[in-house]
Amino acid sequence: MKWSILRYRFFGRRMIKTALAVFFTSLICEWIGWPPVFAVITAIVTIEPTVAASIKKGMIRFPASAIGSAYAVLFIYLFGNSPITYSLAALFTIITCYKFGLHAGLLVATLTSVAMIEVIHANLFLSFVTRLGTTTIGLLVSTIVNMFILPPNYTKKIQTNINNLLKQTGDELEIILKQLIGKGKLANKKKEIDQRFLELKTTLDATDKLLHFQEDEAKYHRLDKKTKDIFDYEQKSLTRLRLIHYHIGNLINTPIDNICWTEDECANIIEMVDTLVDFMKYPDRYKASAYRKQVKTLMDQFWESKKPTKEQDSTLFTPEVIILYELLTIHNIVEEILIDESKLRNEAY
Repeated sequence: MKWSILRYRFFGRRMIKTALAVFFTSLICEWIGWPPVFAVITAIVTIEPTVAASIKKGMIRFPASAIGSAYAVLFIYLFGNSPITYSLAALFTIITCYKFGLHAGLLVATLTSVAMIEVIHANLFLSFVTRLGTTTIGLLVSTIVNMFILPPNYTKKIQTNINNLLKQTGDELEIILKQLIGKGKLANKKKEIDQRFLELKTTLDATDKLLHFQEDEAKYHRLDKKTKDIFDYEQKSLTRLRLIHYHIGNLINTPIDNICWTEDECANIIEMVDTLVDFMKYPDRYKASAYRKQVKTLMDQFWESKKPTKEQDSTLFTPEVIILYELLTIHNIVEEILIDESKLRNEAY
């Protein structure tokens, strides 16, 4: 068990691909007779989370490296191998790359520029061409390795995140509602609720990033129908989870002075939320009939709460109305997620 965890942590896809890219790059350079160090540096930094990112940044790093190499050759010609050569080569490389918007290649270009100074001893033009050649080899090899060897696939990680998000959102919803209905004692767990809310947002953002990675990857590795259906479900689910997160934020910020519901009405809401949370934690337990019955009870209570009373102000947006509206909206969104997940499971079988 411990070995499997260590293997997962220390021998991930990207590490394996980086090692292979370095091996093949250095092998090709040795075969041609070119120094492999610059090609290896380029290969290491070109392994990106997706093939699309590798290609996109590679197209930036090549001209950036050419700029760095050109400045190295120029200042060696003018000042020889001296401290001023290192300083000017680095300075002008950074300025030029920044000026042309080659930010992704700035580091590689600067490293290439200063590293070249130490190894150029003969024909300056030949050294310049050699550096461009080794850079090209590093870019091509790392891109090919990224594309064909252990190609990036984030679908499982995205699915895991979505399942966890649904459960964590259910937990937070349960805590908030019990605090709200408990005579406005939300402040008792304010710190815990805010921390959970922030963690949910962080996971949502991280999952959204993985979705973008997978979308970019699909341009170079066409998804089969099953994987595409899963990916579409994940995109819709993440959008819906963001909406739920938004409505939970509204619940957290609902001003509560006093809840005018009876004990039976409060008990109905808590029971309904418990059922909802159970479905969110265990989607395979979802039953439409039981779900709709509780939603109807909540709807009836919602319309009852909208009826003005002598004690209420003229506004219809009382705390009771706000809470019920947010709950009904969350119910509707969760049901959409559960229905789509159920369809996906049925198609899988």
